[in-house]
Amino acid sequence: MQARRTGYPRWTFLAQLAAVLLLAAAPAAAERIKDIASVAGVRTNQMVGYGLVVGLDGTGDQTSQTPFTVQSLKNMLNQYGITLPPNVNPQLKNVAAVTIQADLPPFAKPGQTIDITVSSLGNAKSLRGGSLLMSPLKGADGQIYAVAQGNLVVGGFGVEGSDGSRVSINVPSVGRIPGGATVERPAPTSFGTEDAFVFNLNRSDFTTAKRVADAINTAIGEGTAMPVDGSSVQVNAPRAQGQRVAFLSVLENLTLEPGTASARVIVNSRTGTVVIGSNVRVTAAAVSHGSLTVTISERAEVSQPNPLSGGSTVVVPTSDISVEQAASHMFKFDPGISLDDIVAAVNQVGAAPGDLVAILDALREAGALRAELIVI
Repeated sequence: MQARRTGYPRWTFLAQLAAVLLLAAAPAAAERIKDIASVAGVRTNQMVGYGLVVGLDGTGDQTSQTPFTVQSLKNMLNQYGITLPPNVNPQLKNVAAVTIQADLPPFAKPGQTIDITVSSLGNAKSLRGGSLLMSPLKGADGQIYAVAQGNLVVGGFGVEGSDGSRVSINVPSVGRIPGGATVERPAPTSFGTEDAFVFNLNRSDFTTAKRVADAINTAIGEGTAMPVDGSSVQVNAPRAQGQRVAFLSVLENLTLEPGTASARVIVNSRTGTVVIGSNVRVTAAAVSHGSLTVTISERAEVSQPNPLSGGSTVVVPTSDISVEQAASHMFKFDPGISLDDIVAAVNQVGAAPGDLVAILDALREAGALRAELIVI
């Protein structure tokens, strides 16, 4: 069967590859396309499963509180021809019900193995030393894509005394099995079925999208790539599978200088962390920031009555209030100063992170801060 012609003759394609590989080295600030974008449709797929971990040293589920563990064990034994009486509930200490999570990599083929994470679903104290019985892993569509089984590697450790005291290191109720799942079915993908593919930028930016398209058009030929929006670039590609893989390998190693991020100041209200972007600018402004400290101390004084007065001894609370005003520092921002100047001015007056946030917020309210102030 004759291969379909795609407009990319073999000799032309190889010549373009050679031309790209001979391009001059990019500047130090340039980044590869593969570091700032990903190919649409080439993604991981989450899988989840349910199973039983056996062989625990008395640290399994307490069956009186986790009846689903006993039910799962009975269902498993029934598959092997072992039937327990309906009124019999075995008291299991060496079995734990668990959930299994794994990510199915793109282009994973049947027979390949992937790592899995096993987490206790009931009240098992530790999964150390346990073995996971064969369990299917399903995707979001309900189909089975892998089967998991193996011995757990648990990084945590826990010891409990008879008096209820306990020492625990890390989390012993979660473990991993390297290569613990075998792929049974590849995930569906649209790669190679269309005449074009799309690069999705990790961070949306119109300037970066245009520069990605320009870099591809300069290396391969005008009209090869076209920016779709601020986060996507469509690229025409050969339809043949082998040529498409080689073509994509060349494109993802092209380098360019991404567009600079917008001016932002990020404030973490929980930790007090302040991050100021390199493009933040401040117009002419004068800032004065001081702190007022109010101290209230209380003490108890005893009131003793005069002899023969008939009075009684009482305790009288007394409060002392003192107010201390710290020296107020004033500093001036010249128009268009940079991040270095802002940090130097704030450090010079010894402002704490909380003070810095107050200063930046005041500058924004005054219209002098040329940046977006974001509080997370």
